[in-house]
Amino acid sequence: MANASEFGGSSPSFHNYASTACALKLASLGLILGISLLGNAALSLLLLKDSSLHKAPYYFLLDLCLADVLRAAVCFPFVMASIGGGSSWPYGALSCKLVAFMSVLFCFHVAFLLFCVSVTRYMAIAHHRFYYKRMNLCTCAAVICMVWTLSVAMAFPPVFDVGTYKFIREEEQCIFEHRYVKANDTMGFMLMLAVIVFMTHVVYIKMFCFVYDHRKMKPAQLVPAISQNWTFHGPGATGQAAANWIAGFGRGPTPPTLVGIRQAAHLSNRRLLVLDEFKMEKRIGKMYYMITLTFLIMWAPYLSACFLRIFVRGASVAQLYLTAAVWMSFAQAGANPIISFLFNKELRLRLRACFPCCLGTQTPMEPYCVI
Repeated sequence: MANASEFGGSSPSFHNYASTACALKLASLGLILGISLLGNAALSLLLLKDSSLHKAPYYFLLDLCLADVLRAAVCFPFVMASIGGGSSWPYGALSCKLVAFMSVLFCFHVAFLLFCVSVTRYMAIAHHRFYYKRMNLCTCAAVICMVWTLSVAMAFPPVFDVGTYKFIREEEQCIFEHRYVKANDTMGFMLMLAVIVFMTHVVYIKMFCFVYDHRKMKPAQLVPAISQNWTFHGPGATGQAAANWIAGFGRGPTPPTLVGIRQAAHLSNRRLLVLDEFKMEKRIGKMYYMITLTFLIMWAPYLSACFLRIFVRGASVAQLYLTAAVWMSFAQAGANPIISFLFNKELRLRLRACFPCCLGTQTPMEPYCVI
């Protein structure tokens, strides 16, 4: 990190530079803190208030928002305090370990949760019926509990100096102390994070390949039914009998495809509803992939600096680059609500419906049916 000797001792220019840098850091982190708290709180309130959003993908989104709120409320104020204290930790060593534990916990929580979401998105597209049979509230709660357990298991060992938590002055935060690989015990944690993010993208690539392959499927070859006195036999017989019955030519009992049509008229377009639901699942998958991609983009510069210090002896990272990388990792906490509203039409419609006084007139939403 730049010191006073590099700027000519304690000259007025150095003090002006330090004051300006400190003000910019505080202002930018305060903006990130405000956006994260307001955005995640608003999205969480919407997900809790609107019963139509009480579905599996939005349970995970709610957990993601609450974790980002906690990260912003618990960790960021300590970073601002260290900046205001002249890039020093004003509290004790135990509090530094606790804050570092919370920071690493929330980072691994996002990574593990996004991986689990990627698996559920693939299941929703490739194994549609199994997904809707199994992905209920209890299953989502079990997945979320598993994610938090794994995150605690990854973040807790350094509390006992297995991968030491320390205040890193160049980063203005309590975090892992990254040393050269021969004297390093944090490489396993960093590699685990990189592997999780990589595997998440592998699952999404597999999902996109599945969707692309099924777009190229050839239409089925239809064989016409054989008629004998308006009684049809062979392929297509059931559909032809239903068409004759509707036209008034049918005799005998109601065809199987039309049983209960008057009791459940809204299910007559079953194939259309399944197609609309498939498109909705693709939109939700796109939203979650953009969240995952944003997580990678926001954390990649900082992870690159960490791996550089681990694998290159005596490697020095430019202070401007390191500061920008750390602040990008902070900004990730406020990015998820923005991405969710940008890439999910359903959330935008429900937001206008739930808060019409703040967002203009209420927009009617088309009825939605889960089959």
